[in-house]
Amino acid sequence: MMLQTISDYFWWDRLWFPGNLTWTDFEDRDGLVFAKVSHLFITVPYAVAFMVIRYVFERFIATHIGKKIFGLRETVRLKASENIVLEKYFITRLRNPSQSDLEGLAKKCNWTVRKVERWFRRRRNQERPSVLKKFREACWRFVFYLSAFIGGFAVLYDKPWFTDTLEIFHGFPKQTLLDSQYWYYIIEMSFYCSLLFSVAFDVKRKDFKEQIIHHVATLNLLAFSWCCNYIRVGTLVMLIHDASDVLLESAKMFNYAGFTTICNSLFVLFTIVFIITRLVIFPFWIIHCTWFYPVLFFPPFFGYYFFNAMLIVLQMLHIFWTYLILRMVKKFIFGNMVGDERSDHEEEEEEETSQEEGDQRMRNGSATGRYPGPKSQRDH
Repeated sequence: MMLQTISDYFWWDRLWFPGNLTWTDFEDRDGLVFAKVSHLFITVPYAVAFMVIRYVFERFIATHIGKKIFGLRETVRLKASENIVLEKYFITRLRNPSQSDLEGLAKKCNWTVRKVERWFRRRRNQERPSVLKKFREACWRFVFYLSAFIGGFAVLYDKPWFTDTLEIFHGFPKQTLLDSQYWYYIIEMSFYCSLLFSVAFDVKRKDFKEQIIHHVATLNLLAFSWCCNYIRVGTLVMLIHDASDVLLESAKMFNYAGFTTICNSLFVLFTIVFIITRLVIFPFWIIHCTWFYPVLFFPPFFGYYFFNAMLIVLQMLHIFWTYLILRMVKKFIFGNMVGDERSDHEEEEEEETSQEEGDQRMRNGSATGRYPGPKSQRDH
């Protein structure tokens, strides 16, 4: 009974449509085809299909491109030795213990503090994705965003609302659904669903929480705009976002492959496009359009406020990411930028490895009576 009441309130006509319109007004008739809530269910199996396609693409195509064309190799890391005490501490408490904790753990394991530090460093590095994994992920997203941007532009370039935003609400909300709009929406929503489904396996960065908020806000925005028939503005929002994402993922690919000059050039171009699309076009073209034009045709309703609220959430995320980008630009200008500002970096073990090898040579040298120096010194 309570669930039925909640359902009735959730699907209440006044929440979704302006004026006296009801759900029955959006049944297909007189050559008009409207978006249906049931259409959105197909995004779940399509999202699973995207995950399968991504797995095949990354395993066979992106890996081949990374290894054969860009010369990338799988990272070989020193594995932390098995230790129940340290592993339990690492999983349940801290990945990077304090000095006092290190000393306490060293006593429990009967190890030196240096050996415990080394164990935690190796264990953290085991959790970090390899450069080839990052390259494969960037390659997959680059291919999708490029395809989506080209497809979206092909869908929109000849539409009157592409250049005249007032046309977005001409005849709203009884605007017929085009086949091209249907597939553009379903493909984009399925892709973002697949990103949510695979979030536990993707490369985690410092803006992980913001990325989750972005994906959820985007899906809510697209789903709500689909149900309210805000489809014209929804397609414009998707196109604007895909424009800069293409450049970002391509810059990442060249960064992971070590092509610094190309990466820097693409990053500068990405920064320019990002600022123009996310901080100029999005707020002063899209949000201005959805905020001021609808009241010229119908009185505000819940959907009007909710849709604009979702757009503002996206805009706040754009401002946050602009801050990160400008911080990277600052480092780029002063020559201090290395890699992705949002990524964790590999902790070096070369010094430790050299020390371990030196200790081993000392022991070998003591046993054999030979000088335990490097081979080149011994030969001389």
